[in-house]
Amino acid sequence: MNVQVSYDRVVAEDVNWLDSEQLQSWMTFMGLLVVLPGELDSRMQRQAGITNFEYTVMAGLSEAPGRTLRISVLAQLAQGSLSRLSHLIKRLEKQGWVRREPDPLDGRYTNAILTDAGFAKVVETAPGHVDAVRELVIDAVTPAQLRSLGEISGRILRGIHPDGDCPL
Repeated sequence: MNVQVSYDRVVAEDVNWLDSEQLQSWMTFMGLLVVLPGELDSRMQRQAGITNFEYTVMAGLSEAPGRTLRISVLAQLAQGSLSRLSHLIKRLEKQGWVRREPDPLDGRYTNAILTDAGFAKVVETAPGHVDAVRELVIDAVTPAQLRSLGEISGRILRGIHPDGDCPL
């Protein structure tokens, strides 16, 4: 690699560097990826006493047939590691919101089942979650921008998961 040294940085000549507009867009996007989840978590904690990740997992279970999913499938749906999800399921079990059972179709797997109390928590929490999403994202852009955001996000996700294996 051919490298040039300048006063303030090292420049590799064979790198397709971002121009200033691309860099600004990238930095703004990265800021959004960092700030938005934290803000959603903060609001969810204040309003419902749970994190956005906890809500996402329980809401995913609430929409599954029989309110049941294999923990491995739920981890993909929630975009969390199997380890992180297993720890979360244990915490949700202590709250009485989820229970675990061996998968009756294949005992090598474990299912997470949303309890009636867990479903009630999702129903109670959903309006506040929707309000936060609406305020922070939906109402911050025009309908055309929102459509574009969905299209752009889908395109990026398809680039990351070209085989269509993205659960979203």
